[in-house]
Amino acid sequence: MAGSKVFTEGGGGRFSGLWRRRWVWQTLGIIIAAILLLYYPIGMLIAHKVDDDLSFAPATSMVPPGASRAVAVAAALVDREVNVNGWVANDPFFFPSGALDNMPNFQQGIVDAVATFAIELRDQIGRVRGSGEVDKDLAEALSTLQYSGTKWVFDLSTSILPTATSEAQYRAGIRALNAYNANVAAGKAVFDRRADNLQAAISRIALDVGSISAALDKQIRDESGNIFDFTCDDLFYRVKGEAYGYFLIMKGLRQDFDQIITERGLAPLWDEAIASLEETAMFHPIMVWNGQLDGQFLPNHLVAQGFFLLRARTQLREIAAILDK
Repeated sequence: MAGSKVFTEGGGGRFSGLWRRRWVWQTLGIIIAAILLLYYPIGMLIAHKVDDDLSFAPATSMVPPGASRAVAVAAALVDREVNVNGWVANDPFFFPSGALDNMPNFQQGIVDAVATFAIELRDQIGRVRGSGEVDKDLAEALSTLQYSGTKWVFDLSTSILPTATSEAQYRAGIRALNAYNANVAAGKAVFDRRADNLQAAISRIALDVGSISAALDKQIRDESGNIFDFTCDDLFYRVKGEAYGYFLIMKGLRQDFDQIITERGLAPLWDEAIASLEETAMFHPIMVWNGQLDGQFLPNHLVAQGFFLLRARTQLREIAAILDK
């Protein structure tokens, strides 16, 4: 018992006294602050990647003879963002990537473009018009790719139980697109290379390009000249992601519908539309500014981006009009 008393007074007493000393808390605070200051900046630098590689293409094995190049591109794009670069739009605050905003908006823009293309795949290209049933793989692809990109394991606004994550849904969409394309190559599914189907797909893309152009216009009208516009970069990278996705999908459609495009004399105009989308997607400002339209110092990157986007919309509409004749 005496030994126990000595241990309590000599060991525990000294230990508890140590924690009452100011320098211990100061040192601990410095260590915690250093960890936080390093954890987020370094973690964000490691995670951040706006992957706008204009030469991106799916593996040759993913485009067997008879399959669609555009579908393979769409699946490969989502796969790259989810499984290679890592989906960050749904990362919680305790991950460094949860503090990023440009990368997640760029990624979401890509998925938005693929989901829009999937609408026309399901409704037009992927079935015989008027008689064919909706392809089950395309229906699955569309429903999963339209899933919110911000869903983590838990979504306490709807349930305390685990929920389907954005990554899980998008992976299902990737599998569905690849399964459909494999069936197309095997002659078990339809990829109807008709002019009216291509016209419907281009019209849908043009409509979406017009929608994001309107979003740019609103941001410019409401906030231009505001140096504290902290949302202009979010929109800029969302538009950049969509334009990048459409740029690659349009390149894929160029190969899928080569015969029709050549017969209608659309090749030069098609290439111009692709070039306009490329210009929209390739801007790399160090910092995005929504400056005054006639400003002398700060640029307006939204205006520059919007110019090429509107040019792409005009060219897409012209393509659709020619195909409709």
